[in-house]
Amino acid sequence: MTLRIAVPNKGSLADSSAQMLREAGYRQRTDQRDLTLLDPENDVEFYYLRPRDIAVYVGSGELEAGITGRDLLIDSGAPATEISALDFGKSTFRFAGPVSAKFEERDLSGKRIATAYPGLLAQYLQKAGVVAEIVRLDGAVESSIKLGVADVIADVVSTGGTLRAAGLSIFGNILLQSEAILVERNGTSRNKAVETLMRRLNGVVIARQYVLVDYDVKSSDLERACELTPGIESPTIAPLQKSDWNAVRAMVKRSDVNRIMDELWEVGARGILVTDIHACRL
Repeated sequence: MTLRIAVPNKGSLADSSAQMLREAGYRQRTDQRDLTLLDPENDVEFYYLRPRDIAVYVGSGELEAGITGRDLLIDSGAPATEISALDFGKSTFRFAGPVSAKFEERDLSGKRIATAYPGLLAQYLQKAGVVAEIVRLDGAVESSIKLGVADVIADVVSTGGTLRAAGLSIFGNILLQSEAILVERNGTSRNKAVETLMRRLNGVVIARQYVLVDYDVKSSDLERACELTPGIESPTIAPLQKSDWNAVRAMVKRSDVNRIMDELWEVGARGILVTDIHACRL
């Protein structure tokens, strides 16, 4: 049975999803006007949909899995669940109001809050015990305060530049930390093809987070060097032709690699090389 997967059809979420799927070994469309694509080698068919609709289609059972945002999944209220975080498309969902007003979260009761995510906001306000009016808008909520339809807004924030340009400032707690996620229908019996998809995508996530470090080190310095590069299970160690020297290979976090290279040099390691990982299974 062909696995049917929903993926975003446009925007940065679509571009990043397509790149990750390519790195995971899946064929992707070359024409942005295509709404479906069959990958016969992997027995997968991709459906290119509005990101907001993906959780609904997956939750209905029409499609077995989909890539969307955590914020869009929660806002949809669809019977779908997150099964894997994909480590891209990260953002936060925050309150914002006029800089001059200096709002705090305790001031929200009775206020008009504009948002393009009414479901997500309603859940948060209910849990917080706040009674406020939700003004439902379809994007561009930053203008709602100036135009007099809202007192504050609740919106997805990446850098905050758009809010600052509109004379708004963030306040209160983070309502949600969002990122791209893989979803499936609630309570479904997961098939082997979805398990394979999860492993492949997780392999790309790990490959992007880690690099391979190779270096040579004397036996007398080996223990200290391995403490810096413990790897996933343990480092790979092999003797060199030169007596009392060893070759070591280990995976290290990409974000830490330059610091680790400096520290390896300090303990006596030489010939330190770093290699990208394109895919992995751990």
